[in-house]
Amino acid sequence: MESIHGHEVLNMMIESGEQYSNASLEAAITARFGDQARFHTCSATDMTAAELVAFLAAKGKFIAKEDGFSTHESKICRH
Repeated sequence: MESIHGHEVLNMMIESGEQYSNASLEAAITARFGDQARFHTCSATDMTAAELVAFLAAKGKFIAKEDGFSTHESKICRH
């Protein structure tokens, strides 16, 4: 199975305009990419949706809001 870059998840979040919790983001990722999907970033590989969400949160890729979090294009690295 091909690995999906975490940037695709961040772009999905931006396109949706929604606020997420960890659980709702994991559900959205699974709905879009499937429950067997694996993800990678510039510095990590072979992550599940839950692992990717935790990784992105730890890297400061989310913007906290009153009712969850979102992200912004400025949070996506361009290298």
